[in-house]
Amino acid sequence: MYNLPIYVWALVLTGAIGIPAATSAVLYRGAIAAGLGRRAAITVAATTAAVLGGWLVVSGLLARAGVYRQEPGDMVPWFLVAVAGTLIALLLATRIPLISRILADPGTPARLALPHSLRVVGVSFLIVMSLGHLPAAFAMSAGLGDIAIGVAAPFVALQLSRGTGHAGAVLFNVLGMLDLLVAGTLGFLLFRLVEVTPSTAPLFLLPLALIPTVAVPLALTLHIVSLGQLRTATNPEEDQAGYLQADN
Repeated sequence: MYNLPIYVWALVLTGAIGIPAATSAVLYRGAIAAGLGRRAAITVAATTAAVLGGWLVVSGLLARAGVYRQEPGDMVPWFLVAVAGTLIALLLATRIPLISRILADPGTPARLALPHSLRVVGVSFLIVMSLGHLPAAFAMSAGLGDIAIGVAAPFVALQLSRGTGHAGAVLFNVLGMLDLLVAGTLGFLLFRLVEVTPSTAPLFLLPLALIPTVAVPLALTLHIVSLGQLRTATNPEEDQAGYLQADN
């Protein structure tokens, strides 16, 4: 068991709880913007908060019980199952008609950028590294990448809300996804295939386990949905430009 300082717990919980909470809030605002009414908006936000919060608690209990720890003889990688299963479930949830209607609103990319602001708590990886519990190869990539995305998120949201910054928003979401995927790949390789000291074993324990099992799949889902909406928003402009060129 890794005895991490209370301020590291506070930072990790800020991100693990804050990103789901912020997502619930932006879904509420999206429902209002989509004309669904206050009651429907409250229902969507409360349900989202309950589901994500429930999974946060369950994942924490699993991590505390040592379910995510990978021993040499373990056949089922429960940690990867949790991460992949959460991501798939979240992506499927975006297909629910009510959620799809909310996400179809033009202001969705701007709103979905805001929860990423809390990724500045990626500084916790750097702190744990400085305490000697994480390898620099992982912590530097994951920590600095998350901080950069977290700092950029409010500016991206502001530009999109003004109807500008489309290209920058696409780049932001692509880089945000790459940051998560590269960090996840490094975390896996440095534990399973490459022997380093210290290893990335703390990622399977509390409190750090909450980040890859809860916050990362949610952040990936937000990026994927945003990129889909940004791509859809460009198609009418491209189609119109092509039509005008053909007409001329």
